[in-house]
Amino acid sequence: MTSSDELEGIAVAETVASADWAAWQTSWDRQQEWYLPDREERFRVMLDMVEALVGPEPRVLDLACGTGSISDRLLRRFPRAVSTGMDLDPALLTIAQGYFAGDDRVQFVTADLHDPQWIDKLPYETYDAVLTATALHWMHTEPLRELYGLLAGVIRDGGVFMNADHMPDPSTPRINAADRAHRHARMDRAKAGGALDWSDWWELAAADPVLAEPTAKRFEIYGEHADGDTPSPDWHAEALRSAGFAEARAVWRSPSDGMVLGLR
Repeated sequence: MTSSDELEGIAVAETVASADWAAWQTSWDRQQEWYLPDREERFRVMLDMVEALVGPEPRVLDLACGTGSISDRLLRRFPRAVSTGMDLDPALLTIAQGYFAGDDRVQFVTADLHDPQWIDKLPYETYDAVLTATALHWMHTEPLRELYGLLAGVIRDGGVFMNADHMPDPSTPRINAADRAHRHARMDRAKAGGALDWSDWWELAAADPVLAEPTAKRFEIYGEHADGDTPSPDWHAEALRSAGFAEARAVWRSPSDGMVLGLR
């Protein structure tokens, strides 16, 4: 005879199995694009540089992977690639695991980048590429320097690290202010047209029967938003070289964001 706990477990499993993970993935992408209209362009350049430097069959660490947006684009472009998605956010990882269920090219690891032991949880000792986007601004500069040092030991010789994130230039305050005003005017128009912002999206997740619990846990971990730093591309390049990367520089820029590549 099936117990009540077993019945509840079966019901939860059926609910998870029936969730539309592709719709959640698309919803997350659209919400992020409200903030970052050039998001696909940075992903394209990122994968161009992966192909140029390590080839079309890379072993990739998708660092602070969220819902797996980078892994999704990686595997669409390079079907013979493999990816390890690593994050601490239980809600976004739930979406990622549901979206990639059954794809043996992808593994997921739950770990905290502030804990140096996160490396021990990885399934591989080294990677051809470590990729991350719009995530490491949640860290302050000194922990980020320490992270770059750890990454130098995870990436093989000749491998690459790329970080696409908010990287304003503090030496141009008037340009920065004009860009910010222009971006926010565009965002306000899109919001009036029905676009979801960060808070709206998380309200939907909190109301979903599958995502409600991991979303509550996520806010216990992070709060509304973590408090980090947004240093310039030059800072990132210098920090990567100091951490042991042979070369490092910006390979993509927008008025407010950048992508820095470090070559081991």
